[in-house]
Amino acid sequence: MATTKLFFAGSGGQGVLTMGQMLTYAAMYADMNATWLPSYGPEMRGGTANCTVVISADKPVSCPLIYEADDVVVMNLPSLLKFESLVKPGGNLFVNTSLIEQKPTRTDINVYEVPANDIAMKLGNARTANTVMLGALVSVSPVVPVEMIYRIMEKTFSGRKAHLLDINKQAFHAWKAE
Repeated sequence: MATTKLFFAGSGGQGVLTMGQMLTYAAMYADMNATWLPSYGPEMRGGTANCTVVISADKPVSCPLIYEADDVVVMNLPSLLKFESLVKPGGNLFVNTSLIEQKPTRTDINVYEVPANDIAMKLGNARTANTVMLGALVSVSPVVPVEMIYRIMEKTFSGRKAHLLDINKQAFHAWKAE
């Protein structure tokens, strides 16, 4: 497996950093090398947030910075406008169409429309939109084994959050590529 570079963007409160962190931990559980580099504004909710994840199965990751990504997830319109150009030619762009009506402009990339917020609402928990999007990403670009995602979910959603495990597992499998 070559090195895979991923980028997640949205606003604070959308679970953007959590998506990247869960993917990074899942890769580490799978004995892969991984880095996670978060970036966010001073606001807890509503400010901009993004993170970079770099995963390699066979060599150390020397730098978490990227200038081109294999996969980019955008959860809101400002993120689409700012980061669509980050997707490498032939790469994948995952667009949260629940909040983004504008179509991407590039024709040299694969675009996956994921109504993450709508799906999360149908499941009964709006806060699982990020897990819907993470599931879409892993179904198209299986950078880590699903079993490792489950493992990190079981750790993340334990204790006081144990009641959220089942809904997040449902959300992870709620979107399927057409």
